[in-house]
Amino acid sequence: MNGNRFGRLFQVTTFGESHGEAMGCTISGCPAGLELSAEDIQEDLDRRKPGQSMITTSRGEPDAVSIKSGIQDGYTTGTPIGLVIQNKDARSGKYEPFITAPRPSHGDFTYSAKFGTRNWGGGGRSSARETVNWVAAGAIAKKLLAREGIELKAHVNQIGDIEAPEVSFEEMLEHSEENDVRCAHPETAEEMQERIAEYQEEGDSIGGSIYFEAQGVPVGLGAPRFDSLSARLGQAMMAVPAATAFEFGLGTEAAEWTGKERNDDWEFDDSEGHRASEESSAEQSSADSQAAKPRDDGDEPRTWGNPTPVENDHGGIQGGISSGEPIYGEVTLHAPTSIPKAQQTADWETGELKEEKVIGRHDPVLPPRGVPVVEAMLALTLVDFMLLSGRLNPDRVDDQPGKYDTDYHPSNPRNE
Repeated sequence: MNGNRFGRLFQVTTFGESHGEAMGCTISGCPAGLELSAEDIQEDLDRRKPGQSMITTSRGEPDAVSIKSGIQDGYTTGTPIGLVIQNKDARSGKYEPFITAPRPSHGDFTYSAKFGTRNWGGGGRSSARETVNWVAAGAIAKKLLAREGIELKAHVNQIGDIEAPEVSFEEMLEHSEENDVRCAHPETAEEMQERIAEYQEEGDSIGGSIYFEAQGVPVGLGAPRFDSLSARLGQAMMAVPAATAFEFGLGTEAAEWTGKERNDDWEFDDSEGHRASEESSAEQSSADSQAAKPRDDGDEPRTWGNPTPVENDHGGIQGGISSGEPIYGEVTLHAPTSIPKAQQTADWETGELKEEKVIGRHDPVLPPRGVPVVEAMLALTLVDFMLLSGRLNPDRVDDQPGKYDTDYHPSNPRNE
């Protein structure tokens, strides 16, 4: 089976099945010198783990991560990082009815048709449990990004037909972890929770969407066409189990906007001085204020900053390359397919049409636990581009090639 590796320089290769002995991943390409502990990773795993609220599966997995390689005295060494998360509460017997009678709209039939066999317990490799690996790797990517001033967050902005109003990045940071739904708008979160409970009582499930945003992303990440930031981000987000749509910026709403409405005008920021327009008198025309040109007198400093878009309807990506504005978008997840309602299936071993109920332990809605998964895929995509662009030294975080006597190098105990 291919398709188990993500990333170009920051590469994550995952293994494990839902009801197998363990989940895990190997991370290649993490620079040396990053301070890292299991607790750093565990924090995000606890946000994704099952059994954390009444609107998640009751499967009792602690999702405790164990670091097997790539760390010395609390710092990364630049070698592959091995992570393992043991499965503790698998109950495969509930899935026996579906060994040769696939669950509707799941991966059961397609996996069997492709490989001629499959691990059927809990959905095996097709289970969303596999995302525990992504979140573990994403926690490391977040630490690297934070060193570069890049911060990211996601929250649930829609469940069914209940949609949260637009919230700020600060509100996402402050409120999204305050409720079980992980919606940054508290009043809407209460409505969402009530709606989810209704579907739970009916033995059904419901879909929703997750909004994400990254701030502090530098200009110039990405490449035209097939390696564009938007294309690679789309690949990452559409890999999330149950994802049916990915959009950034205006997304599908762009179909309703004219070019003039959508186009982001340019102005000068004040990163390298004052805007030329601010130095002009109030009577000066707009054309005159934009006519500032570099003086041809050698070392004379500029009095205007860099071009920057007035708005950010493009979602931080223009021409497939980051513009320096916040990157934002949305991922839509369909309703969980495993539900305790009778559904028709076809048993290819007996030739019977059957009605079966999925009696296992499953989430009635996916976005609340999907928030850390979306954040992880955003972080993994961005850190890979940071390495590809040279913003991050792929060898070491201190960016001091040749220096061996570092703060994070092991000491010889005999020298003490």
